[in-house]
Amino acid sequence: MDTVFLSRIQFASTTLFHFLFVPLSIGLVFLISIMETLYVIKKDEQYKKLAKFWGHLFLINFAVGVVTGILQEFQFGMNWSEYSRFVGDVFGAPLAIEALLAFFMESTFLGLWIFGWDRLPKWVHCLCIWLVCIGTMCSAFFILTANSFMQHPVGAVLRHGRLEMNNFLALLTNGQLWVEFPHTILGSFATGAFFITGISAIMLLKKKHVAFYKKSFQVAIIVGLFSGIGITLSGHEQAQYLVETQPMKMAASEGLWQNSGNPGAWTVTANIDQAHKKNTAEVEIPYLLSFLSYGKFNGSVVGMNELQKKYTELYGPGNYLPPVRTAFWSFRIMAVLGGGLAFLAVWGTYLLVRKKLQQSKWFLRIMVAAITFPFIGSSTGWIMTEIGRQPWVVFGYMKTQAAVSPNVTAGELLFSIIAFSVSYLILFAVMVTLFVREIKKGPVHEEDHTSVIHDPFTKEGYHAIS
Repeated sequence: MDTVFLSRIQFASTTLFHFLFVPLSIGLVFLISIMETLYVIKKDEQYKKLAKFWGHLFLINFAVGVVTGILQEFQFGMNWSEYSRFVGDVFGAPLAIEALLAFFMESTFLGLWIFGWDRLPKWVHCLCIWLVCIGTMCSAFFILTANSFMQHPVGAVLRHGRLEMNNFLALLTNGQLWVEFPHTILGSFATGAFFITGISAIMLLKKKHVAFYKKSFQVAIIVGLFSGIGITLSGHEQAQYLVETQPMKMAASEGLWQNSGNPGAWTVTANIDQAHKKNTAEVEIPYLLSFLSYGKFNGSVVGMNELQKKYTELYGPGNYLPPVRTAFWSFRIMAVLGGGLAFLAVWGTYLLVRKKLQQSKWFLRIMVAAITFPFIGSSTGWIMTEIGRQPWVVFGYMKTQAAVSPNVTAGELLFSIIAFSVSYLILFAVMVTLFVREIKKGPVHEEDHTSVIHDPFTKEGYHAIS
């Protein structure tokens, strides 16, 4: 019943739940934009049907994402008022821009896109969905600007017991932001791509609307291929940046207690004993840690014990070790799933080129399961990012235990965790129900529906195609 622990549990649960919808929205709208562009260029009605059908699922996901996102900003005032007071002058600026610029941009052009079918010129209508797409990425950019400041504070000075922004440009050019943003966006593209390929695989296995879902799969797997490879490359760049700016996080994610040798071996698996600060039963790959950290097969990485001494001298007495097991295993789950996405995308592209997709039942079944891979990978990636920064909420300036609201009780937190969790479960059930209903209607339910009109004199009905 510790308030710090409960506040962290609530923030983790609400954030992870919200982040189920964010990457799917970014990824789906990007793919829908490509589909509608192909419709405008090729004048193929099939691409219009693709954009409309997947657009229905995007709208459902977007609506639920907005609801879950509102709580995120309220939570800073509810449970983290000391944090808000300390860093609000810096943190508030990118959040305000995200709300006033990016979100309104998304909402405005999304409305035009929804109601503009066959009313706006084709290229104007297509431009609307691209502006929604750009808006979602701008929204992610400014949210990540705020998060990157927590990881690597720049553009601010400490005055009168709080951080005050003195260089907004420094926030936007933060090195942490520019390794975090591409990785997040590429992960979102992969989320949308594998969502579409997974649903398409279900329908191809059931042999329903084969031509439609095969074309959906084709567009999505190409995006999945480029984003899967991009995730691997951008993740490698992010790891190299961590060695410079957050070496403790890097060491924890590798389970590295002592300084590595030169070259350093990467630990595949280990039994981590944080109490005694050692690992047992390690399985290592020689040279790989050096390559991951520096892009070459030599170089030593500083261990956690050495960093603990350094941080004690720099920041004063205290325990600066994060939860090592959590950081270690979340990093590996993320890495394995990221590599798996790239492999599946290459495999799927190969089957399409060889025209063997529909005959490969096992691959289609794997692609159904792979719908979950980007969600799990993104979630574990964020767990590693946030847990690995502990005990800091703003690295080097404020510890997490000092950031909670002083007047919120453990009982209030426990009640709100239960209430929010139940509400989120209901929202999730509603969303899944709506998804299933839309998918069951099929891709042509808007095009071919009929109504019966009765003759007032003969009382005989006839069908009129609307």
